[in-house]
Amino acid sequence: MSSDPAATQAGDPAPARPEAQTPAAAGTADPRPADAAVSDATAFQLVPENGASAPPAPATPRKGPLSFLSGALTSGLLAWVCLGLSSRVVGYYAEHPPHYDAQIAQSIATALKTLIVGMCFLATFSFAFIGIGLLLTFLRSLRPAVASRPS
Repeated sequence: MSSDPAATQAGDPAPARPEAQTPAAAGTADPRPADAAVSDATAFQLVPENGASAPPAPATPRKGPLSFLSGALTSGLLAWVCLGLSSRVVGYYAEHPPHYDAQIAQSIATALKTLIVGMCFLATFSFAFIGIGLLLTFLRSLRPAVASRPS
């Protein structure tokens, strides 16, 4: 028997699945209609009506040489910009060295200067290294693929 008195009085048959009952009968408020109430395990499975299995999802396309080249050029440009920034930061601190009367302030200023200069050169090195790696990958992708021999 159905727990919904309106369905019983109207003469409708009881739902075929227990999941199709409204959550209101269980004491929870759910704005979805009774037909949309499905178990969480089957909520995201799409099965064709004829019972055949779904076609496999297409594989993501492989990156081509143009993608590697554009990445290498972008990374090289960013390395060049970071090198210019690094040289300007070093030039600024060479012309304006931090000097304070208090020893702790001098120590903090020197540590901050070292940190800023180090981060600028780290960014330069990182972008340059990534650019070189992408350039080598670009050159490698231009060669035809060679079938590997079994070992």
